[in-house]
Amino acid sequence: MKVVILAGGYGTRLSEETIIKPKPMVEIGNKPILWHIMKIYSYFGFNEFIIACGYKCEFIKKYFLDYDYLNNDFCIDLSNGNIEIYNSSNENWKVHIIDTGLNTQTGGRIKKLEKYLFNQRFMVTYGDGLANINVNELIKFHNKNKKIATITAVRPPSRFGGLNFKGNLIEEFIEKPQITKGWINGGFMVFESRIFKYINSYDDILEVDVMEKLAKDKELVGYKHKGFWQPMDTIREKNILEDLWKNNKAYWKVW
Repeated sequence: MKVVILAGGYGTRLSEETIIKPKPMVEIGNKPILWHIMKIYSYFGFNEFIIACGYKCEFIKKYFLDYDYLNNDFCIDLSNGNIEIYNSSNENWKVHIIDTGLNTQTGGRIKKLEKYLFNQRFMVTYGDGLANINVNELIKFHNKNKKIATITAVRPPSRFGGLNFKGNLIEEFIEKPQITKGWINGGFMVFESRIFKYINSYDDILEVDVMEKLAKDKELVGYKHKGFWQPMDTIREKNILEDLWKNNKAYWKVW
């Protein structure tokens, strides 16, 4: 099963970084967040990716073209151009990098990939969110429910710490807990090929034009993930992920 990663947006809320590079190439622990997402899927045996690019697509293309040299030591013989890679630790990945356009909406980006998916079931996620999700359990849930689409429902992290009271006494202090009520779409989705019947144009927004129709037709289910999930929409959230990585608390590091 192929994994589609939506990586084409402008990332304007993270402009401190995205003025230079696309958001999926913003680094956590000296690796692009895109790499972290791919490592999650790869751990569960899914190694073929379709990267739906747009804004500053050339950065993503160059990263994978130079992947061997960026991630390994090497020797180059300048007299003939021969290159020898030392201690190669390459991933077992097949990566399709597709420019889906600068202003294409999320649903439209998926529509532009239809010919690469060959009428098969496929997975989709966003290029800016991490979770300690069990992908195999997600797929098992999708199979059981037999619907066109499954999304992973998450509770977003709070910006503030939580206090549990007993009278005036604080019994528990929780630093930035997950919100206990309400669910949102956290990515990590599974789609049947029939979803393309719900995408009418390249201007369709996946979260509005497509999912609202699926829900109305009772073809959308949510896999409730109660573990770690963290998006990277702002520099503050980027720093949260960076601190977790540095302090060996990268909960998404299932590999």
